[in-house]
Amino acid sequence: MYPKAERPARPSSALAGSVTGPDGAPNVGPLTGLNEDWRRRSLAAVWHPCTQMKLHAADGAAQPLVPIARAEGVWLHDFEGRRLLDGISSWWVNLFGHNHPAIRAALVEQLDQLDHVLLAGFTHAPVVRLSERLAALTGLGHAFYASDGASAVEIALKMSAHHWRNAGRPAKCRFVGVAGGYHGETVGALAVTDIALFREAYAPLLRLAATVPSPDARAAVDGEDAAAAAERAAAALADWLAAHHAQTAALIVEPLVQCAAGMAMHHPRYLQRARELCDRYQVHLVLDEIAVGFGRTGTLFAHQQAGIRPDLLCLSKGLTGGTLPLSVVLSTDAIYAAFYDDAVARGFLHSHSYTGNPLACRAALATLDLFEQTDALRSNVVTAARLAALFEPLSMHPRVRHARRQGMIFAWDVASSLPDFARRYARHALEQGVLLRPIGTTLYAMPPYVISEAEGEHLATGALAALEATLAEEAAGHVPTQGEVDGV
Repeated sequence: MYPKAERPARPSSALAGSVTGPDGAPNVGPLTGLNEDWRRRSLAAVWHPCTQMKLHAADGAAQPLVPIARAEGVWLHDFEGRRLLDGISSWWVNLFGHNHPAIRAALVEQLDQLDHVLLAGFTHAPVVRLSERLAALTGLGHAFYASDGASAVEIALKMSAHHWRNAGRPAKCRFVGVAGGYHGETVGALAVTDIALFREAYAPLLRLAATVPSPDARAAVDGEDAAAAAERAAAALADWLAAHHAQTAALIVEPLVQCAAGMAMHHPRYLQRARELCDRYQVHLVLDEIAVGFGRTGTLFAHQQAGIRPDLLCLSKGLTGGTLPLSVVLSTDAIYAAFYDDAVARGFLHSHSYTGNPLACRAALATLDLFEQTDALRSNVVTAARLAALFEPLSMHPRVRHARRQGMIFAWDVASSLPDFARRYARHALEQGVLLRPIGTTLYAMPPYVISEAEGEHLATGALAALEATLAEEAAGHVPTQGEVDGV
């Protein structure tokens, strides 16, 4: 977890790598007492995201809400002293563990100086310093801030279309995405998302983008390797752009891993070909690194493995180390220049009240400091190899297909006919003291980088035990009564 000098004291209510506490109780047990009280109050007042709330119904809940009181390192603690290992970094946001002392100290210091000021007509040190550091890391010139990943995608799409309008080419206002792509759930982001679960209900509101085949390596045919599968998908992209480039503002891609599509991983060659094609046809390349940025794939940014640079880069999630909501769109100087004009209408007229919030920017700066101070990318190579070895029994399970890894992202497809596999598995994982939430029948793990060997063993053991328990229910012929809690 943390360096020894920074390591927070752990409560005595649970043991590392153990499913039970010292009293023999499970790390996540029956929701009674304080847990039950917070669960009841939440159901009465909170509408939870991306969730069918009936699954959390107070009586006979298919998936009881899990109230969390605090978190440290890789652990989430409930109100009764039990804990869960956060195997998915709380929706892929946490990098260096919860409640990291360095990030916490930076936030406390910033609170003593400046909590917030509008960014229109004003500026402040954290946003300038963060923008300078991101520019140095990516080679992209200007940073535009928002609060979340979907908002960043909205900004990138608007920037692209508005750029072409300012450049005298207003017809270039359509977008193309990759099959299975996920870019958020606001209306603009949803229009370039190709996952029916999220999109179908809102189709009448959307101006749907076109889609081209995914370079997903699992789609390889006739002895193809991942590079050949990527080339085949790129050939389809080439055909599409040849026919539609005059109306196309941008191509948007999740580089190396399409997370919400079931951790669909592809070869960097696709990104290289996409860059070449976008240059040829004068189409912007927008890379959505909201989930895969900041070391998840093995490099600080996924596109670096292809040796390319996008026109627009969307970042969020790990940007603040999982502490505060912040996203950013980084643009080339050429795109920025197209808005630099005497006419206000040619400026990029987009904002929100908390744009570039100083606290969030300070958390992001502390996170970037941790990458340097801990040599995180190099350490992650060792951590990922150790986790891969611990996951070997799961990878070799007879019902597992396409065991795969990209950096610190691990995924396994499970051969199961259960329509509610994800819900059942998540429940059994909680019983093992592990937070894991499959996407359909794809099991994945994306833990914080600070996971120790003992914690990794707890994660791997719990993941396998939850799979065995879920498959045992399938073998027993248990009939599902309700569907998944959510899509991811």
